[in-house]
Amino acid sequence: MQAAALPRPHRDDVRIAVGGLLGGLALWGFGLGMNTGRLFDGSWLLVPLVAMAALELLRRTRPRFAVVAGTLVLIADQFTRGSLATVLMYTDLMYAAALYGTPAAARRLPVSTGLVTVAVTLGFVAWLRQPEAILIGVATGLVSFGPAATGLLVRGHREAAQAERLRAEQTALLAEMDRAQAVTAERARMARELHDMVANHLSAIAIHSTAALSLDDQDTTREALTTIRENSVEGLAEMRRLIGILRDAGEDEEPAAAPTLAGLGALVEQSRTNGLDVRLAVSGAVTGLPAPVELAAYRIVQESLTNALKHAGPGRVTVAVDRSRERIEVRVDSPHGDRGGPRAPGSGAGLVGMRERAALLGGTFEAGPQEAGPQDGGTWRVHAALPLHTEGGDPT
Repeated sequence: MQAAALPRPHRDDVRIAVGGLLGGLALWGFGLGMNTGRLFDGSWLLVPLVAMAALELLRRTRPRFAVVAGTLVLIADQFTRGSLATVLMYTDLMYAAALYGTPAAARRLPVSTGLVTVAVTLGFVAWLRQPEAILIGVATGLVSFGPAATGLLVRGHREAAQAERLRAEQTALLAEMDRAQAVTAERARMARELHDMVANHLSAIAIHSTAALSLDDQDTTREALTTIRENSVEGLAEMRRLIGILRDAGEDEEPAAAPTLAGLGALVEQSRTNGLDVRLAVSGAVTGLPAPVELAAYRIVQESLTNALKHAGPGRVTVAVDRSRERIEVRVDSPHGDRGGPRAPGSGAGLVGMRERAALLGGTFEAGPQEAGPQDGGTWRVHAALPLHTEGGDPT
């Protein structure tokens, strides 16, 4: 079985190893050593020097092995003249073991080296019985406990910086998600507003233009063209209001005010002009309402009348607005059945928009056919209940 290949050393580790080796060779060349009268003299100090430089290649990839083997090499170096470069490279191995080792080993290393430092100090003081023996303990701490504690401290700072970077990335991601949601909500608001403002006029234009084209009658054509012109002018006015809102207006120009329930009479009259038989019934005061609620109620009535213009059968359309202490209810009933005249195509976006407006205010919305009575063909009912005290969003 082939042994696993050693990991490739990092280029910085190679630089450290080469630098330490060259420094040790320079000190040896000048005849500088740390010890005198040792067992192995002369060039024997090169053996631990080369071994320690080789272990520097593993300081990042195999930190635990490097520091254990480095400790044995440092002990062997004490039997030679000793090299300052060997000691300095050992301190780097101890630092790297705390910095690149496992989290558990990094936490244990300062504790174990601290205990060793205390034990060495006490042991040499008891053996030599001289104050200078404390210096041996200090030297032990400088080459073991000091680098290990420094490595653990640097590791903690790096991990804290990494955690901050991750937190910043998460914050940026959440901010981007919020921005995307805000853009989506704004686009939905614009779509609802555009649909509700323009659909009524365009539907009337489509129906009356179809009637003018299909009926060869001069009076009918003139009446249809008059209605088409009125709806075109009003549709353009609504479009200008929306554009003013989107452009946030200028200093000399303000967008027209949003419609209110006080304008329901004009809305119903316009629907009658477009050909609908509409009856309006209002119960309770419709003034002083929260602006989002008032706009949502108006738009629901407007879209319901638009749908009735496009799809309702012959008969009367009733609009009922009932304001109570806690909420305002809107109910629009239109004949449900086949119609003989021209019809405008529908996309279903109107019902979606009305449902969204009610949901944003915490209200309820229902739309669908009702059971047919004994003398009619059925009724399509739109019913919305909007609370007056709500913390919902902007229904536009």
